[in-house]
Formats: sequence, C-alpha cells, structure tokens
Amino acid sequence: MNKVKIVRPEESQPAHMVWYDRKKYVHANFLVHKPKDVKVDIQPDKVILCCKNHTDDVIYNEVYFYEKIEINDSRERVFERTITLLLRKVKPDYAWPRFQKDGAKPSWIAVDFDNWRDWEHEEDEGKEEYDRYVDMIRDMSTSNKGEAPDMGDLSDSD
Repeated sequence: MNKVKIVRPEESQPAHMVWYDRKKYVHANFLVHKPKDVKVDIQPDKVILCCKNHTDDVIYNEVYFYEKIEINDSRERVFERTITLLLRKVKPDYAWPRFQKDGAKPSWIAVDFDNWRDWEHEEDEGKEEYDRYVDMIRDMSTSNKGEAPDMGDLSDSD
C-alpha cells in the first residue's frame, strides 16, 4: 500500500460515514457523490480520507479507530457514491461499541443499521449456512423469478 501523506486542507467538510461491525472486520462507507482525487491513508490507529465530490467541494475526514486494525489486510475501494473501507481487526471476535476512539460522536458518523448484526451472541454452528439459505430464498422471492417454492411437503413428520 502506498504511503500517502495527506495534509488537512484549510477549507474542507467531512463526508458522512456509516459503519458496521463484523467478527473479523469493520466496514465503513464514506458517502461521497462521484468522488475524485481520492487519497486514503489507512494507519493502524486511524484513517485519513481526502477527496473532492461532484461539485468540487473538498472532503476531509480523520478518524482514530476504537481499536487497532491490521493495515496489511485492510482495503479501500472507490465507487460512484461511496468510498468503502474494509478494516481487519487486530482483535477478532471483539465487538466495537463505536467506530472512533473518542467517546464524543461526531455528527457525520452513523451506524449502518441496514447491515448491522449483533454477532456476539450468535450460534456459530450452522449460522452462516442458514443466513446464506435465508438470503437465497429472499433473493428468489424478490428478484421477479416467481415465488419461493413451498417446501411444506418436505417435513419429517410423515
């Protein structure tokens, strides 16, 4: 990963960011419409993001993580409307109660409730397989391929 020195611009605004926690990774999405000139510096204890949006506003975020991350197994990807970070936790299986180290929550950080899961209390055995199955059935029923098959005749009670 290239080491990029990012200097805080005099005039800038933070991008809104949503995040969610998983067993091994923390996911963060910086919401920037048509980002350009994107520079991301992922360090073990913080991330710095600097870019411009579609109206050439200068975006700058600097966040110290709640816990340390593995920079060699962390990535960023730039999309049309987001800059997505996948951050590998140094301590897997440890839930982050918040994204940033500081207890005072900036107004631009929010939990991504669409992707949030309380994985701490999940049963590991078969849970992932069950989740994939539920997602597959949901995809089948919402992708205009017809209704999910009725599997009521497959019960073991015969």
